[in-house]
Amino acid sequence: MSRLTVVLSQAPGKHPAKRALEESLVAALLLEPGLEVSVVPNLYDLGPDHTGRLFLESVKGDLVVLSWLYPRAAFWLLDRDGIQGHPGETRLKPPADEEDADDTPTEDRPPAIGPAGTLPDRHIYCLDLRDFNKAEPYVQEVRRIAAECRDRRQAKSAARPAVVQLGLGLMAPEPTQASAFDAQALLAPAGRRWYPVIDYNRCTNCLECLDFCLFGVYGVDSLERILVENQDQCKKGCPACSRVCPQQAIIFPEYKSAAIAGADTGAVGGLKIDLSKLFGGDVADALAMAVSERDRELVNDGREAVGAAVGLPKRQEGKPAGPKDELDKLVDDLDALGL
Repeated sequence: MSRLTVVLSQAPGKHPAKRALEESLVAALLLEPGLEVSVVPNLYDLGPDHTGRLFLESVKGDLVVLSWLYPRAAFWLLDRDGIQGHPGETRLKPPADEEDADDTPTEDRPPAIGPAGTLPDRHIYCLDLRDFNKAEPYVQEVRRIAAECRDRRQAKSAARPAVVQLGLGLMAPEPTQASAFDAQALLAPAGRRWYPVIDYNRCTNCLECLDFCLFGVYGVDSLERILVENQDQCKKGCPACSRVCPQQAIIFPEYKSAAIAGADTGAVGGLKIDLSKLFGGDVADALAMAVSERDRELVNDGREAVGAAVGLPKRQEGKPAGPKDELDKLVDDLDALGL
């Protein structure tokens, strides 16, 4: 029977409380039957040649990832690295979630372009290690996920026609996925990185990030879909492009603001969100902050600040005329002021 792969992504740095939780959690999970448990450095920092990243790419079945990131950020970070699957639904919710639940309707959200290609037939479950300071809630949820995955596999097996194989004799057990990777190499230090991650379940391919970013971070693929093409050209600490995205589809997983870092803030179509909570101000404040952040990085690069004169086009100019939303009106006002 195939085993469920559980990967713990370590926190950057050596915070003693975080390390203690990681160690107790791994120790507990190693005692659970039917699990293959591995540890890698901070998921966000793994480069394409890091052994931890190569190991994650080798996992073919269902996957549980425990990290110090919001689940939405972790899922789309994995997707960006080619580690794809269907999002697994988790039931592990911190107590505060019940009070802060977002009841914003989603029917007004514009159609998203969705992930590229056909997703593998497996589920990826992402758990946030910031939700609880003890291992037990995570262990219980992993047990539940393991049972869910096992039931799903059994249901699929029962639905397939029976195949009888004769004369094959006894076969050696299949090696585990982690056996091909050295444990020390999995934990090799990874340099800190900073780059945007796109949530394709929100992205409508409006290309506003491509117009706004002047550092060559974004590009398009052969199907004209937006992608993060040159991630290491992103300016460390700058989240400006996420502020101008109409659908909040751009995530900086380690930014201080929860919305920018990937918190599941619900629908954003028609700006039916409280931007004062998400960005510390209204729509105008968010755009002003984005322009200021971009100008700062341009000046640091020895280039001239451009203000709002570049990269704030009328959104989706080619679409049929319709009622303008708040961001359209804001851009019009900025144009009228000559800013």
